[in-house]
Amino acid sequence: MYIRHLKFIIIGFITGLINGLFGSGGGILVVPALTFILHFQDYKAHATAIAIILPLTIISTIVYLKNNIIRFDIAIIVGIGAMIGSFIGAKFLKKVPVTILRKVFGGLIIYTAVRMIIL
Repeated sequence: MYIRHLKFIIIGFITGLINGLFGSGGGILVVPALTFILHFQDYKAHATAIAIILPLTIISTIVYLKNNIIRFDIAIIVGIGAMIGSFIGAKFLKKVPVTILRKVFGGLIIYTAVRMIIL
């Protein structure tokens, strides 16, 4: 039982570190870790990752605020769209077959990685 808790803490630490450095990491790291290392069902891994992102975001935002590096004009506009999109996505999560969910999620990660490397 303690080994499982240690895995959770290590996954959380790495996720928090990546989130603080790059502004992402919740879903990109937590979903595969929960799915493949801790054997969560895909839907539960995605939903749990979202719950994990909130405290990460709060802590990182506080640090970014103290360093005056947030563009609120953009954050508010993008945030409105993101809230609408997250509501719709959460409603449809269990309606998407796991095989498609994995392919779309993996494809997005690969696409983003390639774009970041090229540009």
